[in-house]
Amino acid sequence: MTNTPQSVILRVAIPTPLRRLFDYLPPPSCDTSRLQPGCVLRLPFGKREVSGVLVGLLEESEAAVEQLRPAFALLEEHALLAPKTLALLQWAADYYLHPIGEVCAAALPKAIRDGKPLPRTAWSLSDRGKGLPEDALKRAPAQARALKLLQECRQGHETLRAAGLSSAVLRELHTKGLIERCLPSSQPPRWELREPGPTLAAEQEAVIAAIEPGQFQCHLLQGVTGSGKTEVYLQLISHCLQAGQQALVLIPEIGLTPQTLARFESRFATPIAVLHSGLSDGQRLAAWQAAQSGAAGIIIGTRSAVLAPLARLGLLLVDEEHDASYKQQDGFRYSARDVAVKRAQLEDCPVVLGSATPSLESLRNARQGRYRHHQLRHRRSGAMPTIKTIDLRGAALRAGIGEELLRALRHTVEVEERQALLFLNRRGYAPTLQCHSCGWVADCDHCDARLTVHLRQRALRCHHCAARKPLPSQCPACGGNALLTQGLGTEQTEEYLRSSFKCPVHRVDSDAMRGRDAMDTLLEIAQRQEPGIILGTQMLSKGHHFPAVQLVGVIDADALLYSADFRGEERMAQLITQVGGRAGREEAGGLVLVQTHCPEAEIFTTLKAANYDALADGVLAEREKRGLPPAGQLFLLRADAREEAAAERFLAQLRYAVNPHLPAGCQCFGPLPSSMPRRAGRFRWQIWCLAPTRRALHEAAQQLVAAAEQQGKPRELNWFIDMDPIDVQ
Repeated sequence: MTNTPQSVILRVAIPTPLRRLFDYLPPPSCDTSRLQPGCVLRLPFGKREVSGVLVGLLEESEAAVEQLRPAFALLEEHALLAPKTLALLQWAADYYLHPIGEVCAAALPKAIRDGKPLPRTAWSLSDRGKGLPEDALKRAPAQARALKLLQECRQGHETLRAAGLSSAVLRELHTKGLIERCLPSSQPPRWELREPGPTLAAEQEAVIAAIEPGQFQCHLLQGVTGSGKTEVYLQLISHCLQAGQQALVLIPEIGLTPQTLARFESRFATPIAVLHSGLSDGQRLAAWQAAQSGAAGIIIGTRSAVLAPLARLGLLLVDEEHDASYKQQDGFRYSARDVAVKRAQLEDCPVVLGSATPSLESLRNARQGRYRHHQLRHRRSGAMPTIKTIDLRGAALRAGIGEELLRALRHTVEVEERQALLFLNRRGYAPTLQCHSCGWVADCDHCDARLTVHLRQRALRCHHCAARKPLPSQCPACGGNALLTQGLGTEQTEEYLRSSFKCPVHRVDSDAMRGRDAMDTLLEIAQRQEPGIILGTQMLSKGHHFPAVQLVGVIDADALLYSADFRGEERMAQLITQVGGRAGREEAGGLVLVQTHCPEAEIFTTLKAANYDALADGVLAEREKRGLPPAGQLFLLRADAREEAAAERFLAQLRYAVNPHLPAGCQCFGPLPSSMPRRAGRFRWQIWCLAPTRRALHEAAQQLVAAAEQQGKPRELNWFIDMDPIDVQ
């Protein structure tokens, strides 16, 4: 170690692919007493200027003082990341083996990463305003009232807005020099109940009583669809706000935000911050700041919200905890559900994982006593729908719909005048375009995949790399006109339904729901409870409440049944149970019809008995035998390159170097090609590593990462590690 004459050395996390920290000198003329872990600094890095997070203060550095560069400036005078938040980010970087600088950057809004200070969004009295006589503004009563409110609460924004004071009044006071902009207060926001909520069932009361505030415990809340899980959330949030703390609510999809927000706003009169990728940079910054300062009592967000700093976190809720959307699939590959559990432990507060179809990981933790398991077995209204399979063998199909499902649709929308929901997990018109004359097939030029026909857009699109071509009128190979579509997509089924029914048909997939207000519009239509058909992909399984839906039809269950992924059966059971749960939520008599060529399959027998637990037990037993997650632990190390041999060779050398040193019980497989070897013009290969314990897995992963960093690689080759992957194909 080289001693330096400086009183303090700054250890900083900088967003770079390098898995290390960097040492700097303090900014010139900076009072070092203001420097504390969690502060954000502007720094020189190579030829660039970047924002970095201060993670530690040292007395000496391994580098000579002459080699250390001073930071440019401290971005904000106070730490933007509290010690517990910083500890969470360090844990996440260590666990997922991702560069700490990129992990810290994921917790900050774009403005901070770009070196811009936080906007002053609240108002406080200036020195002149504090000394103003009481009757000085008697001719301007609105201005006088604003000053009085600021004297009572010291600073405000929501308070002034709630009092009906306009921006013009505040601008006038600012012009007079009586008030000034400031950062939001760190005091708990004021709140009250707008409505008391419904009477709780005994099951709900038992769950709420069992969840103790101010104490870490992970709770798995398993409740059948429509059993009132959201009401349990609301009651727990009420207790949290009453204690002056904040509640963080994670939801799997942006599409759920309007419905969730409306429910929470109707119950609580308190500032609510919303964090998701569909917001503008300015909107995200405002929500982040409200969460970080404590101005917002409730924070609702998708995956990345779990990393947002909160002033007084008292409760964490993860709705639909089984959903794959909680796992980041590129860059920093973390599971928001698992990070939420660790965050609750660090903050010493309860975390509730809610689902009608819990992940096998959570169920296993509950059965082994790591999580407390609570169950809501009964619906609050209506009754659980009846599940029935339809044997498609030899049946005539129109746009994928058999005669029995078609009759049920007509009865539901024309006789009962209710709504029906159809599930088909393939968007577009058809997955394949083929020439009937010469056999040519429209393949993607960049992936080992076929182009999907999108008839309305008159286009062929790749759903893997987003490549796009015009829809040809003639075969490019032989010039013939006999082009046929093969297979089924939501566009095709929608076209058939519109020609067969007079009622409205609403398509719900990522193509149809592109507008910011598209989901809001659909939910408004659903609430009118007018007869109609809702057709969509797995977007429909995300917990939406459709009160008038009495029939749910699964058009092609076989597409879910056969999967190369060992999680295929679990995901199919979750999807069918979740989609089927949209039926009969307000009235008894809901029906779920599942079309399949394999009605005798065990999974359908179990689902018809409405016994997700029994199915989970069987799958868990099989995983135990094979040592697969959650019984065993898994990570993947993946490489991709323009040349196929380069990726395979890199991983082969890596495995050869590490294999003799792996911990006992660890098994490495590969290199193996991905199920789609070529994607977006790059060839993808991977190594699987299975381990009996998490400790052994992490030791093996560290060895592979260290070896990969030391091993030379072609410049155009990329590699990354995926801990606890959910996509193993």
